[in-house]
Amino acid sequence: MALLVGRADAQTPPAPGQGVAIPNFWNPRARQERIDAPQTSRTVRFLTDDEFPPLHFPGPDGTPTGFSVELARAVCEKLALTCTVQARRFDTLLDALADKQGDVVAAAIPLTPALRARFLATRPYFRWPGRFAARTDKALPVPSATALAGRSVGVVAGSAHAAYLKAFFPKAQARDFNDLAAAEGALRRGEVEYVFADGLNLALWVGGIESAQCCALVGGDYLENRYFGEGIGLVTRPDDAALARALDDALQRVWDDGKYAELYLRFFPVSPF
Repeated sequence: MALLVGRADAQTPPAPGQGVAIPNFWNPRARQERIDAPQTSRTVRFLTDDEFPPLHFPGPDGTPTGFSVELARAVCEKLALTCTVQARRFDTLLDALADKQGDVVAAAIPLTPALRARFLATRPYFRWPGRFAARTDKALPVPSATALAGRSVGVVAGSAHAAYLKAFFPKAQARDFNDLAAAEGALRRGEVEYVFADGLNLALWVGGIESAQCCALVGGDYLENRYFGEGIGLVTRPDDAALARALDDALQRVWDDGKYAELYLRFFPVSPF
């Protein structure tokens, strides 16, 4: 069976010894003339959550930080806008935006048809790749439909990753776990040969103390929308269309000038991609 997946173009930064792959979600052929920020005297209010590192969390002084937050600040600087960032409970962010208690949401809210029916959103600036992790002491093959035949792969039961594994790696021996921590623990103990799950969580795990440096991400990233979604973008109200267009353009320019890469390296020492 041919394995058909979506992938992000990745750019490896040129710094000597740096091996972190940086995803590129922007199409250079799609660039248009520069879009200026709408003329407004108001302060643009960004809303975020402070309980989802490394995308958004409180800094040492309690001020919101994280990849999404600092990217929002970089966009504001690019557009010469005065901006504030306020942390709220995650499940209240979209309602607060709709009620005009803020102007832009910069948080890990998935882009879905339901969200687009209520709000405007930029193109994705981050996505959730599916990734394999494996022990580093077993010389296991790079995952493929052929290589995984008969191999044990831990997945979270009922997850999109379990469904993807079944569809595209049908000869792998899937082993279901109740949650990702249980699957990761089984991999650390050598009870399964691979785990297939959300790349961000796996990256945080392999780079953290819980893995005991047992394992690494192997193979490529899998970005099929039907299974793993469109990713996340900056979200605005429909009545702020000019701001939404300017934010989209500014994200492209933040990528072009290297600021995106700088922030990515700061918050993702182990890349999910």
